[in-house]
Amino acid sequence: MNAPSLDDIVRYLKQNNLRIVTAESCTAGLLASTLAEPSGCGAWLEAAYVTYSEEAKIDALGVEEALIDQYGLTSEEVACAMARGALRISNANLAIATTGVAGPSSGDGQEPVGTVCLAWIFKNESGIHTYSEKTHFSGDRNQVRQAATQFALERIPDYYGKSVDAV
Repeated sequence: MNAPSLDDIVRYLKQNNLRIVTAESCTAGLLASTLAEPSGCGAWLEAAYVTYSEEAKIDALGVEEALIDQYGLTSEEVACAMARGALRISNANLAIATTGVAGPSSGDGQEPVGTVCLAWIFKNESGIHTYSEKTHFSGDRNQVRQAATQFALERIPDYYGKSVDAV
């Protein structure tokens, strides 16, 4: 099965009235930039936060320093906290967060280059539904960023379907 195109993802977002806020670290705004490529992006893109540093995650998104200390910057727990923070300060009903090690070297020395943690949080009539994954991508820095962006977009239908089924 082929990966969905950006047009397919955008059509899905519009059909399901999904408005996205992104909270990006290792993708450094590439996810939001990709979502903004098609004209009319204001229909599905609400806001975007690039919080590369630990301090930015804490100050802009309200990620707790203790959580970072306990799990590390490259963790599903931090990705979920980033997504929760972005959702809280926006009018979106879907938050996507990315945090990881794009390379060329491992910033924290704990996770190998290419490790990315992502979170998707959906807000619907039945509440808040949180999903996260830790994965690994190969390639240079920009290939990791591009792969993480594509992965984040491709997983939207799967996780949205689960959140709707939870109603």
